[in-house]
Amino acid sequence: MEMTLRWYGSKFDTVTLQQIRQIPGVTGVITTLYDTKPGEVWSQERIHALKEEVEASGLHISGIESVNIHEDIKLGKPSRDQLIANYIETLENLGREDIHLVCYNFMPVFDWTRTELARVLPDGSTALAYTQKAVDELVPEEMFESIAGDTNGSVMPGWEPERMAHVKELFEEYKNVTADDLFENLKYFLEKIMPVCNQYDIKMAIHPDDPAWPVFGLPRIITCKENILRMMKMVDDPHNGVTFCAGSYGTNLNNDLPDMIRSLKGRIHFAHVRNLKFIDPNPETLNFEEAPHLSRCGSFDLYEIVKALYDIGFDGPIRPDHGRMIWGEVGMPGYGLYDRALGATYINGLIEAIEKSNK
Repeated sequence: MEMTLRWYGSKFDTVTLQQIRQIPGVTGVITTLYDTKPGEVWSQERIHALKEEVEASGLHISGIESVNIHEDIKLGKPSRDQLIANYIETLENLGREDIHLVCYNFMPVFDWTRTELARVLPDGSTALAYTQKAVDELVPEEMFESIAGDTNGSVMPGWEPERMAHVKELFEEYKNVTADDLFENLKYFLEKIMPVCNQYDIKMAIHPDDPAWPVFGLPRIITCKENILRMMKMVDDPHNGVTFCAGSYGTNLNNDLPDMIRSLKGRIHFAHVRNLKFIDPNPETLNFEEAPHLSRCGSFDLYEIVKALYDIGFDGPIRPDHGRMIWGEVGMPGYGLYDRALGATYINGLIEAIEKSNK
C-alpha cells in the first residue's frame, strides 16, 4: 500500500506540496485539474505541467480524483457519445503521462451530502456531520445555501456554483430515472472507455455514493456489496474497479466493511480510510459525525479494515480521508493538513503492525 494525500492544486489548496512531503510515509498525491468542468478535455500539456510541479516537490502523482462525469452521461442523453469521446481523450492524455488511476463517481446531482461542515466536537475541533432530520426539512435547491457559510471561502468538490445553479432543472431531468436506468447508463459508459483503459493500463475506481442510500429521491447505486458485485459482473474487466471508501460505505451500518473488502479482491484500485461516529444509528433519526481516524474515537474498527486490505493483497494508493479542522487551522472543510497528517501516520502504524505480525 502506498500512503498518499489528496491535493487540489497550488491555486486551490491551503495545504502545500512541501507540507505533504514532510508527513512521514507519504510518497504520492491524489490530485486533479480542479478548474476543469465535467465534459471538458484535459490537455496533455496541462497534465504534464501538473505532473512536473508535483515531482519537483519530491512526490509523484499516484492517481487522479476526479475526472468528473457529465450529468448527460448519467442521464443517458443523446449528447453522451461526444462527452464520452472527450472523456476518452482525457484518459489517453493521462495514459501518455504515465498516470494509471482515475477515481470517479456516478452520483446524480450531488457528489456527497452533509448537513454540517463545521460541527463543534467536544474537544473543540470541527468536523463534517449529517442528520436525517436536517435533510428531511430541506428542499434540494436550498441544500447548498444551508452549508455555504461554513466553506471558509473554498469551492467544495461536487458543490461547484455552476452545478448548484441548475439543481432544480437537474432534479426535473432525473424525475423518471430509476436505479436500473442508472446502472445501464454506467454500463454504457464503462463499455465505451474500457478499450482505452486496457491500452494505457488505467484503473477506473468508482467512488461509492455518500451517504449510501437515495437522497431527495435521487437513485443511488454504488451503495452496498450486492450492487458493487453487480457492477463488476456487468463490465467484467480488471480495469473496472472500485475506490473502497470506508466512510461512504460505512454511512450504512448494514455494510460489513471488512467482508466487502474481501469480496472485491483484485478489483479495489484505491482506498479511502476514515472513521465515523454514530450519535444516533436509527435510519429515521440518523445522526453521525466524522471522527478522528483512531478506531476508539468512532464507530469503525480501522485495524480490521486495514487488515482486510492487507489480506487481499491490496497494494494500491491509500489515503486518510476527511479530517477534522484542528489547532486553529482554516481551510477547505475536511481537507486541512493537521488531522489528515495524523490520520496518515496512524494508518501507516496499522500497516506496519499488520505486516510485522504476519511475518
